[in-house]
Amino acid sequence: MWWRTPWLRQRRLLLGLALFDAAILLGFYNLLFWHRFGRWAGVTGSVAALIVLWVGVSYLLGRYSKPEQGQRDSQRRRLLATAQVALLVLGVVVVVLNWGLKVEDPRTFRSFILPLLGAATVASGAAQLGVTRLLRRRQRWLLVGEADEMDVLRSELCREGGHIQLDLHYCDCRQLSPDFERILAGVDGIAVSEAAELDDSLLQNLLARRGRGASICSLVLWTEQHLQRVPPELFTSRWLLQAEGFELQPSRWGWRLKRLGDVIAAGLLLIGTAPLLLMAALLIRFEDGGSVLYRQTRTGLYGEPFTIWKLRTMRREAEASGARWAVRDDPRITTIGSWLRRLRIDELPQLVAVLKGEMSLIGPRPERPEFEEALEDAIQHYRIRHWVRPGLSGWAQVCYPYGASIEDSRMKLSYDLYYLRNAGLILDLLILIKTIRLVARARGAQPIAYNRPSGALHKVTH
Repeated sequence: MWWRTPWLRQRRLLLGLALFDAAILLGFYNLLFWHRFGRWAGVTGSVAALIVLWVGVSYLLGRYSKPEQGQRDSQRRRLLATAQVALLVLGVVVVVLNWGLKVEDPRTFRSFILPLLGAATVASGAAQLGVTRLLRRRQRWLLVGEADEMDVLRSELCREGGHIQLDLHYCDCRQLSPDFERILAGVDGIAVSEAAELDDSLLQNLLARRGRGASICSLVLWTEQHLQRVPPELFTSRWLLQAEGFELQPSRWGWRLKRLGDVIAAGLLLIGTAPLLLMAALLIRFEDGGSVLYRQTRTGLYGEPFTIWKLRTMRREAEASGARWAVRDDPRITTIGSWLRRLRIDELPQLVAVLKGEMSLIGPRPERPEFEEALEDAIQHYRIRHWVRPGLSGWAQVCYPYGASIEDSRMKLSYDLYYLRNAGLILDLLILIKTIRLVARARGAQPIAYNRPSGALHKVTH
């Protein structure tokens, strides 16, 4: 089902807030237009541009992101962000239209734009408060499965920290706790492992509750909805053989449509960014006189190797002592390379691989073949990520910091599994928007800072 969007279920209120912002801007605009000019404006280019600007800036400032648990000033910060949005929109209107283009339009004066943005700020801020309070309400879930599955979930949720607004109870299906019935009666939903061996009394109890309308789902679906990823330890190869989703496959129209979009978008991006690539190449050459491009072999669709080209961001002698993981504030990265990585400009030459059909704009990031064997031995179901073309950006890239270890590769795989199971136009558009947000905030590839165990696998990316 190409329209599978479990991430959207956890963001209905945030999406509603964005639609509410668009509606109040359209409504207040028309009310002021009728008051000033005696007629309704309707949906014009001006109001559409105003809505896009407001919603776009709100997204960049995090107004449509889920609040984090434990941050008491979350509401205050979001109200401040709403005021910042209004000021930025006002600044664009005044600077661009009044001062820059010298537009003589009565809608850009104080009697129109100021009351419009003032009313929108108050209404949107009030809606923001309501949405934030609803999102901070803790849901109670009962997770039922084998003991090792419960251990995996505890570890994954501990990793998420304060990002999950849930009150969780764990149930080993082989050892029911004495207060199981009391817990079961007070939960909002139940997630059950498909591999769990349920005794007849527990199975009948769950069936009876589902018959009365209780929310019951599988553990895999629960992790998709609440973590936006799928830990590979929670399913078996047999489940994978019969699971829904995974429909981005050759001969299907979604596959062909994605390929057509890749060719058109990659061609336009390559033409549009040509001056930027030329400038970056000159800066790289000027800094240390080395080569501009860096070539590396990666693993592509169905495990086939291919060559990628990137703008060189590390010093020429970066691999003199052998390949190793990139680290935070890596001294091998050049001054120019640091900015190229933050803005992801170094990835642009890979658009050629997209045009050749070796990569896609959206998909799992390709890994080096010399590391794949170790990763396959250490991580369950690792090769599944080769079912689709690798991409310049992907769900793992926009949801998880730059990975630089086997554990990071496992985390990235959990996001890649989510993408493979739910891939479609809507999810690709979301990844594209999140990628633009990362680039706009200059939050490119930066490894996580932590102590690496000895004997770990090493790699280097230029």
